[in-house]
Amino acid sequence: MPYAVIAHYRCTPPDVDLIREALLEMRSHTRAEPANLLYELHTDADDPAAFVIYEQYRDRAGFEAHAASPHFAEYILGVVRPRLTERHVLFGDVLP
Repeated sequence: MPYAVIAHYRCTPPDVDLIREALLEMRSHTRAEPANLLYELHTDADDPAAFVIYEQYRDRAGFEAHAASPHFAEYILGVVRPRLTERHVLFGDVLP
C-alpha cells in the first residue's frame, strides 16, 4: 500500500533561500529513489518562509529507506531541521 508524508515547515526569513535550496536538492535525490512515487515541494504564496512537502512511497519500508539515506541526513537533518521554527509532519497510508 502506498505510504504518504505531508510535511509543513516554517523558517525565519533570513533562512528562506538556504531552506529552499536544500529542499530542491532533496527533491532531486528523492525522486531518484526506487521506492519514491511522488515528491512535490510547495511554498505559501503569501509567506515564502512556509513550505509544504507532499511525498509518496511504494510502502512504509520505502519511506524508511528514504529517511535512512545519506541525502536525508545531509539536507534534512543537517540543513533544514536545525533552522526550522515550526515543523508538523503527517504520515499515512494512501487509500485505494
